[in-house]
Amino acid sequence: MGTDISNRVREIARHRDFDESSIIEQALERGLDDLWEDVVVARYLDGELAREEAVAEVGEAAVERADAARDAVDDDIEWAFGEDTA
Repeated sequence: MGTDISNRVREIARHRDFDESSIIEQALERGLDDLWEDVVVARYLDGELAREEAVAEVGEAAVERADAARDAVDDDIEWAFGEDTA
């Protein structure tokens, strides 16, 4: 796996005409951004963070995706147990 990562870094650096350390820095930033979004969304869905705070941290689109996913799961659970809330 380490070789795969090294090869990918080299190929991306070559393709973008950047040095490898810049590519690693960009990858780390993207990865941290994704992980941070996961934490903020989880805290929002767990009720530990207000919607407005979550939107301020990760943006409206990410929070709307989380809301839609939660609603879909809730609908599936209601359907599975034959509960009709409409």
